[in-house]
Amino acid sequence: MYEREALTLLEELFKTQDTVLMAGGAMMYIDAVCNGLDNIPDIPLTLRRKVQSDYKDNGLEWLQEEVKRVDTAYFSTMSDPKNPQRLMHALEVSLFSGKPYSTFRIGQKKKRPFNIRKIGLNRPRPELYDRINRRVDQMLADGLLEEARSVYPLKHLNSLQTVGYKELFDYFDGLTSFEEAVRLIKQNSRHYAKRQLTWFRHDSEIEWINL
Repeated sequence: MYEREALTLLEELFKTQDTVLMAGGAMMYIDAVCNGLDNIPDIPLTLRRKVQSDYKDNGLEWLQEEVKRVDTAYFSTMSDPKNPQRLMHALEVSLFSGKPYSTFRIGQKKKRPFNIRKIGLNRPRPELYDRINRRVDQMLADGLLEEARSVYPLKHLNSLQTVGYKELFDYFDGLTSFEEAVRLIKQNSRHYAKRQLTWFRHDSEIEWINL
C-alpha cells in the first residue's frame, strides 16, 4: 500500500518539481519506493492471531522449529533468526498459501521512471545514542504515553508491535514499571538504530556523510 501511494504522489510531484526529497530511516519503506516489494499475500487476521498466540504459549524455540519445518530455505538464510516478527510472518505466509515463504521472495528490482540518489547521514555512536535517549524523553513530553493508551485496545495488531508502543503496553498490563518501560524504549531504540546501520551498510548505492 505504501509503495502504491508513494509512487502515485511522486508522479504528481514530478509534474512540477525536478527533484523530490524523501527522508526517513525505515528500511522496508525505502526499499518499497526504490526497489519495490515482493508480492506477499495478505494474511487473515484470524490466522495472524493464532500464530501470535501459539508463539506466546510455546516460545521462540518452537517458532524457529516451525519455520524450519515449513521453509528450511528461508530459515537458513535469515540474518536475524531470533526476530519473532519475521519468523511469525514467514510462518503465516507459508501456512496460508501452502507454499514456502521463500518462494515469494524473488527480490526482483523494479524499474522506476526516475533516478534515485541515496545519501546516508552518520555520526559518532555515543552522540547518536545520546540523541536517541533525549528524543525518547521529548516524545514522552509530547504525549507518547497518551498516544499509546489511545491505541492500546488494538495492541494485537502487527503494526503496533513496535518500539515505543510495546513497552508501554507491558506497562499498562502491569508487567513492568513506567520507569522500566522508558528504559526499555531507549534501549530498544538504540538497538533498532544499530540494526538500521547494519542494513544500510549492505547498500552500496548509499553515499555516506559524516555529520
